[in-house]
Amino acid sequence: SGKMGIMASEEEDKPVLVEETYSGNYICVFDPLDGSSNIDAGIATGTIFGIFEDTVQCLTQDWEDKVNEKELQCMYGTMQPGKNLVAAGYCMYSSSTMLVVSFGNGLHGFTLDPSIGEFVLTNYDMKIPENGKIYSVNEANSNNWDPAMKEYIESCKKKGYSSRYIGSMVADVHRTILYGGLFAYPADSKNKNGKLRLLYECAPISFLIEQAGGVSTTGTQRVMDVVPNGVHQRLPLILGSKNMVQEVMDLYKKHGK
Repeated sequence: SGKMGIMASEEEDKPVLVEETYSGNYICVFDPLDGSSNIDAGIATGTIFGIFEDTVQCLTQDWEDKVNEKELQCMYGTMQPGKNLVAAGYCMYSSSTMLVVSFGNGLHGFTLDPSIGEFVLTNYDMKIPENGKIYSVNEANSNNWDPAMKEYIESCKKKGYSSRYIGSMVADVHRTILYGGLFAYPADSKNKNGKLRLLYECAPISFLIEQAGGVSTTGTQRVMDVVPNGVHQRLPLILGSKNMVQEVMDLYKKHGK
């Protein structure tokens, strides 16, 4: 497109500089195929992306003398907090193909119309309900969760909330945006820093959630404020309806974590 100067993928070890002839001033971070383990089962998959401007000042890191100048430029340009995103979105490949995107002024959904080969606006100014009755989390990990997360999910069960977990983040998040609820991939005793990647998954999705009026947190910190310490840094993620996520954050405060 001539707009991208750096591209960073979950599938690549390091960010890549675009050839100078075709280079621009934007940085694209992306997960090319979220939920890839579900492909053979015919379950929804997706692509997640975020766009930064390549205008930030360099942050000093202890590895800066271990890479060459071009690699250093890629690293510094890519390792920005989510609050610096200028756009983000996801494509969901399911019964229909949807592009959900924000340029920082609301969240909008477009559905692919195969008859004309174009994405058509179908969901204008998408908003997450402030409350919901669906929680989406892999309960197989519950024995390893923090006490705060255990207590919250138990409270959801007592309230009669529904459990819906597809195992494909894009699909679970899309449902959460439409119907309200909570999606979480929290830290646990085996994965103290969480499992989802900050740059390629957590930050772009958090940008979209906030544009829709929802909240996204690690449990103790706003995801959009986290400055990456590496291009593949992992992070706990809890997001969704404003009031539900607030309950989780209150429990983390109660348990002192």
